[in-house]
Amino acid sequence: MSLKNSSINVTHFIIGGFDTLSRPIAVGVVILITYLLAVFANMANIMFIISDKRLHKPMYLLICNLAVVDIVYTSSCNPTMIAVLLAGVNTISYVECLIQMCVFTLGTSMESFVLAFMALDRFIAIIYPFQYHSYLTNTRVLVLTFILWFIAWSFFIFFFTFVFICLSYCGILLFVKLSSNNEKKKMGSTLVSHLICVIVHYCPAFVRIIFTRFGVVLTLEESQGLLIGAVLGPCLVNPFVYCLRTKEIKQKLFNIFKKFHTSD
Repeated sequence: MSLKNSSINVTHFIIGGFDTLSRPIAVGVVILITYLLAVFANMANIMFIISDKRLHKPMYLLICNLAVVDIVYTSSCNPTMIAVLLAGVNTISYVECLIQMCVFTLGTSMESFVLAFMALDRFIAIIYPFQYHSYLTNTRVLVLTFILWFIAWSFFIFFFTFVFICLSYCGILLFVKLSSNNEKKKMGSTLVSHLICVIVHYCPAFVRIIFTRFGVVLTLEESQGLLIGAVLGPCLVNPFVYCLRTKEIKQKLFNIFKKFHTSD
């Protein structure tokens, strides 16, 4: 008996993992609201920085780039999850799945890259404050940003960027030790925003790694919850952190609200 080679043409995938949820509609609504809030907040940050020439500086260009990354990252899979939970669309085409996988990997890599770049920015600002504007010009920041977007395609460098961030903070802490109390407060204030973003980005991933290392078996719902937190958490937290802790952006927001209040 001769066997003929046969091939299967895959055109669609069935999306699983949400079948056991007791309240899929409620979860879908929460994800939808969080997603829209994250996209709106990040777009607002981008518009504030683009429209105000006073914010055309290296640090704000990095914040703007982080906002773009957050929108790409959170849009890579959340619309699909929302469609599954709210509309019951549990299939995805092969091409759409491939595109989403590439965009998700790009977003994950770029989030790590941008946080590492921002750690370098803070390192230079604290260690070499007088040379900061000569070392990090707008042109250099833009060129490096484009290079990072290019090399991030399907290129996952999670641990390298985390190690780089840790080394940057080690250098900063050594420098801070030698500084006066007044300078320590100023430096601490500039680092808090970035540190919050780093923790929110890396925490879910390290929780999964630690649980796996110690043999803790997560349920499907717990795994999905960590994944959703890893995608939505940073994208929602980042714009609010930089809006609330960055003096110039906070002032711009205040002026906008004041203008609306006066016109009413």
